[in-house]
Amino acid sequence: MTKISPEVEIRMPMEAFPPVSADVSFISNSFPKYKLDVDNQVLEEPVEDNLGPSLKDVIEQEAFNLSDQHKRISVRDLASKFDKNLAAAAKLSNEAKLKEVASLEGHVLLKKLRDALESLRGRFAGINKEDVEKAISMVEALAVKLTQNEGELIQEKFEVKKLVNFLKQASEDAKKLVNQEKSFACAEIESARAVVLRIGEALEEQEKASQASKPQDVDGLIEEVQEARRIKLLHQPSKVMAMEYELRALRDQIREKSIFSIKLQKELTMSKRDEENKSRLYMLDGSEALGSYLRVQPCSAEVPQVSKCSFQWYRLSSEGSWREVISGANKTIYAPDPSDVGRILQVDIVSNGKKLTLTTDPIQTVSGLGNHVETLLRKSNTDFNVVISQMNGKDHSSHSTHSFNVGRMRIKLCRGWITKAREIYSPSMQLCGVRSDIANAAKALFWQARKGLSFVLTFESERDRNAAIMVARKYALDCNVVLAGPDDLV
Repeated sequence: MTKISPEVEIRMPMEAFPPVSADVSFISNSFPKYKLDVDNQVLEEPVEDNLGPSLKDVIEQEAFNLSDQHKRISVRDLASKFDKNLAAAAKLSNEAKLKEVASLEGHVLLKKLRDALESLRGRFAGINKEDVEKAISMVEALAVKLTQNEGELIQEKFEVKKLVNFLKQASEDAKKLVNQEKSFACAEIESARAVVLRIGEALEEQEKASQASKPQDVDGLIEEVQEARRIKLLHQPSKVMAMEYELRALRDQIREKSIFSIKLQKELTMSKRDEENKSRLYMLDGSEALGSYLRVQPCSAEVPQVSKCSFQWYRLSSEGSWREVISGANKTIYAPDPSDVGRILQVDIVSNGKKLTLTTDPIQTVSGLGNHVETLLRKSNTDFNVVISQMNGKDHSSHSTHSFNVGRMRIKLCRGWITKAREIYSPSMQLCGVRSDIANAAKALFWQARKGLSFVLTFESERDRNAAIMVARKYALDCNVVLAGPDDLV
């Protein structure tokens, strides 16, 4: 039994085939190519389609364009696009009809071909007869495949009709919207014309009224000008100039007297202080401002030395109604803390059973410190260079530079990779200006990281020390922790 492949050509005498009707039309110039599968099924080889996209792709594209049209605001554009889509749908319908005609012609051709093969089967015998039977089975398989294609074509035709009906309805709706918008536009134009006419009439009336009142206004202005001239003539220019010169001289004299008064007040204040210092046994030396320190000094050599006296510093309220003990500040030197700004400080001196109290003016802040602190608060953490002066109340032998890192959640003291202390903000933590009489007290602060671990750190400048205290207190307050000195009222 011979196996038939697509490349094998069976040549038969031309007179053995019945003639084909002349009214049969072919949609292509070549017959489609087929091949047999393993189970003797007819498979159609894929043919490159150069006629454009398929009907299904066209329908999907038109549906996408339709959704895009619904989003458009212009009603006129929407109507024109609906008309274009309607024409495209009609074209698709015509193409579907042409495919239906081509399918019908294919059925006719296959039927005639099968009849011709049936007539040939009776004429041949043996191997040729088997070949003819295989050809008949192949034609029947082609007829089945053509029937399936017709079913798909009918479904596509139904979808095209549905799309055409939908586009027709949408086109009618768009035309209605166009007419409606046109009527609205005409109404707005008419109302605008009416408004313009009313404005024109109002302008004409106003112009007529202004022309009628113009002579009266001119007369009133002439009378006012004449009255002004009369008043001006009544005044003598020489007396007015003399009065102006006299006023200027009086102003200069008042300015000079005020300057002289300020000088006298300053001299009086200095003389009072000199008299008070003469009457007092001790005095406070130093600037009463943040970034400096105050020192108790004797006013004469006849008073007991400060080493034989006891001291206690206090912080007064802004009203002066009560005072708070500054715990640990019992030396001759005290460096104001940022919390002392705007408040009055006092120191009690006890000598030979007698107590003497010295009072300061309100402590002043340092210019530019607030802006510097605001700049540091914009960062997540800030590093300061410090030297450890004391550790747990004992002098520290090493004077190497350490890094004092103030962060949003914790404070860390380290030297390179070696960490001395790293603690989060907690109620046991304390931070304040140093309250002992060490050197550079204005640059030093006291930090208790936790119970049993405390440091006295000396900064490079007074500004860094005060900025570190203020930044740390702000971050701790954000964590619901108040940083202060030992036994401070918070």
